[in-house]
Amino acid sequence: MSKLTLDGVDVMGECLAQEVLEVIERKPNLQKISFVAHSVGGLVAINAIGRLYRRPKMENGEDSSADTSSENLRGTIAGLEAINFITVATPHLSSRGNKQVPFLFGVTAFEKAANFVIHLIFRRTGRHLFLNDNDEGRPALLRRMAEDEDESYFMSALRAFKRRVAYSNACYYHIVGWRTSSIRRNSELPKCEDSLDEKYPHIMYHEHCKACDTLIQWKMMAEPVKGLSRVSWEKIDVSFHNCRQRFAAHSVIQVTLSLSHCLRAITKTHLTMHENSSAVI
Repeated sequence: MSKLTLDGVDVMGECLAQEVLEVIERKPNLQKISFVAHSVGGLVAINAIGRLYRRPKMENGEDSSADTSSENLRGTIAGLEAINFITVATPHLSSRGNKQVPFLFGVTAFEKAANFVIHLIFRRTGRHLFLNDNDEGRPALLRRMAEDEDESYFMSALRAFKRRVAYSNACYYHIVGWRTSSIRRNSELPKCEDSLDEKYPHIMYHEHCKACDTLIQWKMMAEPVKGLSRVSWEKIDVSFHNCRQRFAAHSVIQVTLSLSHCLRAITKTHLTMHENSSAVI
């Protein structure tokens, strides 16, 4: 709910987890679940799945206490098979640091000022985004969300999904930095160049990153990068530099089909389902 947006990533995560459980209760035949999240919603989704994660069952029905670091040994999300976890322009590594918020232009003075005043604008959520929260002396929430903590299995929950995708905007993006949305260090960013894909010209780079346990030394961002790199990611970098609305890339969804085309397709599918009750979308 919009009125809770500033109350913190954990509060929103708890609300989302509860809503998922309510949907499952109303629809007991559900078997699979996927998440598609935009911006801070990606962090909220990670927090929610950490609460909803269920460890894999052994043959005797008991919870497995085995190491679940292997992607071949997956648990479930609230008892459902986890399929896709997709984020679009999500500040995975926080908004703190050089050019993590591009409209500050990488100016150190601006970034330091933002770090001190962000809570006045975005309240507790702002503290979480800039790693300024210090609940009961514990590390910042986003750092804790890059690990399994107590009863919240954030990384195990991410590992449960068959596919994880991070969409990032490489150019003309002023809200969420390229590094934080693509879960990379500066040296790992691909070169910004024109796409060779005629069908999807805005896709600049497409990379499949395998899981690794390499310790990355990167000051403020060390824990999130290390944790999130322990699972494989499909990283898709896009550039809308030729679009008229490129400066609004964070809030304007770019599509390949017109709205009328989509509505016709949905109507056709709906009619087909009525004709054939076994059809499944």
